[in-house]
Amino acid sequence: MASPSHRRRAPRPDRRGALRRRVPLRLLLPLLVLVALAAMLMLRGYVHSEILADHRVQDPAPTTQVPEEILEGGPVIDARTGKAATLRVPDHRLVLTFDDGPDPTWTPKVLDVLKKHDAHAVFFVTGTMASRYPDLVKRMVDEGHEVGLHTFNHPDLSLQSKKRIDWELSQNQLAITGAAGIRTSLFRPPYSSFSDAMDNESWPVTQYIGSRGYLTVVNNTDSEDWKRPGVDEIIRRATPKGGEGAIVLMHDSGGDRSQTLAALDRFLPDLKAKGYTFANLTEALDAPSAHSPVTGPELWKGKAWIFLVQASEKITGVLVVGLAVIGTLVIARFVLMLLLSGAHARRVRRKGFRWGPPVTQPVTVLVPAYNEAKCIENTVNSLMASDHPIEVLVIDDGSTDGTARIVEAMGLPNVRVIRQLNAGKPAALNRGLANARYDIVVMMDGDTVFEPSTVRELVQPFADPRVGAVVGNAKVGNKDSLIGAWQHIEYVMGFNLDRRMYDILRCMPTIPGAVGAFRKSALEPIGGMSDDTLAEDTDVTMALHRAGWRVVYAENARAWTEAPETVQQLWSQRYRWSYGTMQAIWKHRRALVDKGPSGRFGRVGLPFVSLFMIVAPLLAPLIDVFLLYGLVFGPTQQTILAWLGVLAIQAVCAAYAFRLDKERMTHLISLPLQQILYRQLMYVVLLQSWITALTGGRLRWQKLRRTGVVGAPVNGAVPGGQAYNDDRRPVA
Repeated sequence: MASPSHRRRAPRPDRRGALRRRVPLRLLLPLLVLVALAAMLMLRGYVHSEILADHRVQDPAPTTQVPEEILEGGPVIDARTGKAATLRVPDHRLVLTFDDGPDPTWTPKVLDVLKKHDAHAVFFVTGTMASRYPDLVKRMVDEGHEVGLHTFNHPDLSLQSKKRIDWELSQNQLAITGAAGIRTSLFRPPYSSFSDAMDNESWPVTQYIGSRGYLTVVNNTDSEDWKRPGVDEIIRRATPKGGEGAIVLMHDSGGDRSQTLAALDRFLPDLKAKGYTFANLTEALDAPSAHSPVTGPELWKGKAWIFLVQASEKITGVLVVGLAVIGTLVIARFVLMLLLSGAHARRVRRKGFRWGPPVTQPVTVLVPAYNEAKCIENTVNSLMASDHPIEVLVIDDGSTDGTARIVEAMGLPNVRVIRQLNAGKPAALNRGLANARYDIVVMMDGDTVFEPSTVRELVQPFADPRVGAVVGNAKVGNKDSLIGAWQHIEYVMGFNLDRRMYDILRCMPTIPGAVGAFRKSALEPIGGMSDDTLAEDTDVTMALHRAGWRVVYAENARAWTEAPETVQQLWSQRYRWSYGTMQAIWKHRRALVDKGPSGRFGRVGLPFVSLFMIVAPLLAPLIDVFLLYGLVFGPTQQTILAWLGVLAIQAVCAAYAFRLDKERMTHLISLPLQQILYRQLMYVVLLQSWITALTGGRLRWQKLRRTGVVGAPVNGAVPGGQAYNDDRRPVA
C-alpha cells in the first residue's frame, strides 16, 4: 500500500493534465476575444468621456487667498519657480487660442483660414479629442501652431485631487506625444476665464500645475463664439481696444462653428491692416518654444496609446455595423417567421386540405440506440400504441447497459433487434435501412416517445410523390425544470416556427433525429446517412434538397424527447449541432454554383441557413454587449427601452408560436430570463464551434446522460414530465 504522502502527491500531474485538457486553445480563444472586445469598449468609453469623466463645475468662491498681482495681472501665469508672476502680450500682438478640439469637421476649416491669412494660433486640445484625431494635432504642429494641454476629460480641476490632476495632465500629454511626437509646457484649465476670476479654489490648482512645469494660460479677450451671437458680434468682442495686445478665446469644437469661421475670415485681414500680428504665444512673448521633441520609450508609449485608441474606434465601428446587421437579420427573421408560418398554418389547416390519397401502407420505424436502457422501454411502448401499421427495428449500436436485452425481453410483435459493434449513429441507421421491409422509413431517437397518431401524421405527406422526407414536431417532454422550460420555448418558437417558414421557402435545413420520415428510394441514391459530419440529419436533408426532393413539415406529428437537464449536457449537444451544421454547409457549398434543384437550394437555402443559423446567432451577442454598454455608460433609459422593444418582438413571436402549437402560455413567464441567461450560453457554444472550425479542431460524438423521465403517451399526454427520477440532476 502506498504511503499517505505518495497518495497525496500522485494525483498532481493528473490534475494539471486534466486542466490542460479542459482548457484547449479553442476554449481560450473565445475568452480572449471577449476580454479584448470588453477592453476595447472600455477604452472607447474612456476616450469618449463616457466613463471616469467628471462634469461637475465649482461654484464661485472668495478670492482672499489669491495674490493681488495675480488678480490684476496678465493672462499668462508663471508659477514654475514657486513665486507666481504674470505676463502680458505686447501691444499690437494678438494670440488666437482655440479650445476643446481637435474637431474632425471644424478644426481643419479653422486651420485652412489661418493658413490662408498666414496666421498662427494656440490650440488647447483635450486628450480625448487628440487621441481620436491625432492627424489634426500633427497638422497643427507641422503648420507652425502651438498646442497646449486642456486636460484629458475636461473636468473642473478645482474639484479634483492632486492624483487626478496629475493623471489628467499625463494622459493629455501622452495623447499629444503619440500624435505629434512632442511635449508642451502650455496649459489652460477647463472653465477658465480672466485672471481676475481666479479664486481660493482654483488658485491652489494653478500653483500646483506651475510646480509641475507648466505655464497657465487664461485669456483677456473672450469672443464668446460658443454662444453663436453672430459674426459681427464675435468680431466686436474679439477685438481689443486701443491697440492693446490680447489673448483671444475662441473654439474649434463643441458644436456648430460656422460663425467662428466666418468671423475669422474677416477678423484676420481687418486687424492685420491695423498693424496687428497673429503669432504663437511664445513668439508673442519673445520666449523659447513651448514644444520639446520626445524620443525613446516615451514616444513609443504615446504611439502605442494612439494605436490602441484608433483600434478601439475602428472595432467599435465594426461592432456598430454588426449590430445593424444583426438588428436587420433579427427583424427580418421575425417578420418572415410570422408571415410565412401563418401562411403555412392556413394552408395545412384549411378545410379539405390533403396531400393526396391517405397513406395507409405499413412503414418501418428505425430506433438507433446506444446505452438507452433507461429510455428504450418507454420508446418502444409508445410505438406499440401507434394507430398506423409499423414494424420497429431497434439497432443496438454496441450498448454496454443491456439495451438490446430489454427490448428482446419485451417480446413484442413486429419489433426486431439488430445488434452491431459500436460504429456510430449514421452506421446504425444505414444498417436499419438495409433491413427495412418498407419504402417509407421513420427515424426516431432512443430517448423519444411518439403519440399514437404520430406515425400516421408523419407519413401522410408522402401521398405527394415529390416529397422525399418529412419533418415532425419535436417537443420537450421534461420541461418541469428551468432549463427544460427554456428549451421548451426554444423548440416551440425557434425550431417549429422556423420549420414552417422553411417549408414555405422549400429549403428545410434539418430533419431532426427525434422525429423524421424518409423514402428509402430517396435515400439510396444519395448514399443513405453519411458520417462526414456530426450533424448527419442536416447533411442528409441538404443532400435530399440537392437531389430534387421536397422536405415538408408535419405539425401534428408530435414526438416528445428528453432534453438535456444540465448545462454541461446542453453545451455538449448544442456544440455538436452547431459544429455539425457548419460542416454540412461547407460540405454542400458547391450547390451555390450548381444548376437545377441543387442550385436552387444552394442560392436560396444555404444563404438562409447560413444567415439565420450561423451568422445571426454569432452576431446576436452584440445586442447584449451594447445593452451592457448602454447601461454602464448611457444613455440608460433609451438602452433599456430598446432592449425591451426587442424582448417584446420576441414575446409576440413566442406567443404566436405557442398559439399555433396549442401550448400553455404560462411557460413564457421565463422568457425574459431565458434571453438574459440561456441565450448567452448558446452564444458561447456557437463561438466555440466557429473557433473549432477555423482552427481545424475535430469534435467527437458525445453521448448525453439519459434518465428515462419522459414516459409513453396516455390519451395524448406525456406522463413523467413532472415525475422525479433519482438520476436527474438539478440545473447546473
